[in-house]
Amino acid sequence: MQIQDLQLDVQVIGSIHPGRPTLVFLHEGLGCIALWRAFPRQLAERTGLPALVYSRRGYGRSQGFGEELQPGFMHDEARQVLPALLERFGVDRPVLVGHSDGASIALIYAAYAAAPADRLPIAPLAVIAMAPHLFVEPVTVESIAAIAARFEASDLPRRLGRYHDDPVRTFGHWTRAWLSPEFLTWNIEAQVAQIRCPVLAIQGHADEYGTMQQVRRIAELVSHSRVMEIDDCGHSPFVDQAQAVLDAIIEFLQAAAISPVRAAP
Repeated sequence: MQIQDLQLDVQVIGSIHPGRPTLVFLHEGLGCIALWRAFPRQLAERTGLPALVYSRRGYGRSQGFGEELQPGFMHDEARQVLPALLERFGVDRPVLVGHSDGASIALIYAAYAAAPADRLPIAPLAVIAMAPHLFVEPVTVESIAAIAARFEASDLPRRLGRYHDDPVRTFGHWTRAWLSPEFLTWNIEAQVAQIRCPVLAIQGHADEYGTMQQVRRIAELVSHSRVMEIDDCGHSPFVDQAQAVLDAIIEFLQAAAISPVRAAP
């Protein structure tokens, strides 16, 4: 699918119509459409809402990377690519569902949509942020540095090769961006404080890439926010605790009066 000057892999679940809420999925730093597994379809079926899932440039089956990722790559995605994608598919009432880097992109987009000046024309109805990053923590840098150090000697290139056209390049671009000295001061707290839509922030207690301070900070900054802290859960709540996450999202959307949302089966 051509979006601006990019060829992106896109999946649509159900029928998207203007004026109808639509789930929009934003994947993690090494994610793509396939690595969401069954979660988008499960959430679409539980809510009765259509879903739009895509792989960012350099990920999955989308067009490969051009230049190196810069520290502002998540802002660029939120400001440039995501608005063009929503317009291309006629999504004017998005519910953003993000994981890790994708959760940060969703929060940045919601902040841009609420900004008093130069705001984005399509405001999200809500944001569901799983394992988001608002600022760079030592544990995040240490965990990324550890997997980068053992990448070539591990089976990670082979495993990533199942999902990405160029796994070595995808991994390298992402790790170099996060481990660059310029990225250490990356911070979106001031932008998150501008968000006006409801936010559900979800974090696992065993997340090796972030602490509870990320989601607790959202609770401090966004008045219409809920925080879900999950035991026995790592960096991927939608995998580790899928049923609990699905139930929490349904309850959150019902409370936000975002319809149609079906009752739990």
